[in-house]
Amino acid sequence: MARKMALALCALLLTAACGTPANQTTAAPGASPAEPGAFPATIEHKYGSTTVKAEPRRVVAVGLTEQDALLALGVVPVATTEWDGDYPGAIGPWAKEKLGSAALPQKLPAGEVPSYEKIAALHPDLIIAQYGGLTQEQYDKLAKMAPVVAQPKAYPDYGVGWQELTKNVGIAVGRPALAAKLVGELEAKIATIRQQHPEFAGATGLMASPWEGYFVFASADPRSRLLTSLGFKMPADLDTVMKGKFGAALSAERTDLLNVDALVWIVEGIEPGKAMLGKDALYSGLKVAKEKREVFVDSPTDFGRALSFSSILSLPFVLDKLVPQLSAAVDGNPATEVKPL
Repeated sequence: MARKMALALCALLLTAACGTPANQTTAAPGASPAEPGAFPATIEHKYGSTTVKAEPRRVVAVGLTEQDALLALGVVPVATTEWDGDYPGAIGPWAKEKLGSAALPQKLPAGEVPSYEKIAALHPDLIIAQYGGLTQEQYDKLAKMAPVVAQPKAYPDYGVGWQELTKNVGIAVGRPALAAKLVGELEAKIATIRQQHPEFAGATGLMASPWEGYFVFASADPRSRLLTSLGFKMPADLDTVMKGKFGAALSAERTDLLNVDALVWIVEGIEPGKAMLGKDALYSGLKVAKEKREVFVDSPTDFGRALSFSSILSLPFVLDKLVPQLSAAVDGNPATEVKPL
């Protein structure tokens, strides 16, 4: 159910693919090899632990955003999973530079159940499923093909943050030091932004979508984590209402959770999204709407998809555009223009 909801959201927040011969390795042009002493590598996850004995050459990304971490580390997956946007090889424009002249990955179809036959035909030696919702049964089937790094146990399905995802992928492909370096560099960029914008500190923030009413992303969701990393805090009762999920639709009685200092609306079309919310007397009467503390993000755009990815490669692109609008929204002055994204 969680995977179905996540995929449906992506269609809102929103093939032929090039294959890779079975004997072809998947290093990006100019990529550094695995680090000395990196193997064997063991990664803990929801269904136990997985040990990767040697540097993988044919990595399949069953999760929805792992391709960005792999490319950042110089590894081109032989296959990716289709998600947000019909990008060739499921490689977003923010990640194309890292692909370089390498062949595009094969793109596996989206769905609640992995494409077992297509994955098996790729002869993988590593399957990554960090940002996803594999069941025990699905994990067991995939594990018969290759070592599988499933989603972390500590978070709800579709709730792993970009830092842990990148580090876990780095361990699995033998580049843990490089992964830690890349994570540290992006965290430093975020810390600098936080220092430059003291108005974010302690302000309440939220990301939501007018899907099935008001769908709100919990604090464990990568999109919400972006706000908290900038200094925002989530509404006090948010995770209690979410009941351990990455997000859920609010009941009419809990629309008070929307009344935050800055609210990012992920909509399908800016004007239709504004019109839909404007017609709702309950929402339009809230302070967040009256004081125009909203940032509207058009989901079926490169920016909207990059926000949904919230990855090591997409976040720098997102931050450059989102931060100025968050600053404009949080001041509470209706006269301050907040540009849609």
